[in-house]
Amino acid sequence: MAFAAPEARADFRVCNSTQNLIGVAIGYRAKSGWVTEGWWQINGSSCKTLIEGPLASRYYYVYAEDSEGGGRWDGKVNMCVAENEFKINGVNDCFARGFQRSGFQEYDTGEQSSWMVQLTDDAPASNATVTGTNHQ
Repeated sequence: MAFAAPEARADFRVCNSTQNLIGVAIGYRAKSGWVTEGWWQINGSSCKTLIEGPLASRYYYVYAEDSEGGGRWDGKVNMCVAENEFKINGVNDCFARGFQRSGFQEYDTGEQSSWMVQLTDDAPASNATVTGTNHQ
């Protein structure tokens, strides 16, 4: 009897290592230009797939907020977000278009087909660390 090896997953996942519920947004460059999407709600000690299938871009951008403790995982790349579920084309003139602007953390996936970001609360909530790992 032969056993098949588990199929390798290709996707962009975010894991929440905190005990709190967090909201996550992602940004990326599509054929049509820059896109931001959100919010994925990720319970404490769990993961969610934000992009299914092999990654089409090298760079992805993540912004997250702790819905209970008020902490943020952010970066220096400004992109548009909305208060409720959203998919926004373009990253310019966020306020003029009725959106908010947040700083996203850049991840260079090195053109890998999948990537995982681990959100932790090892640092104070406002400076929580974000680390990326690559799964081949």
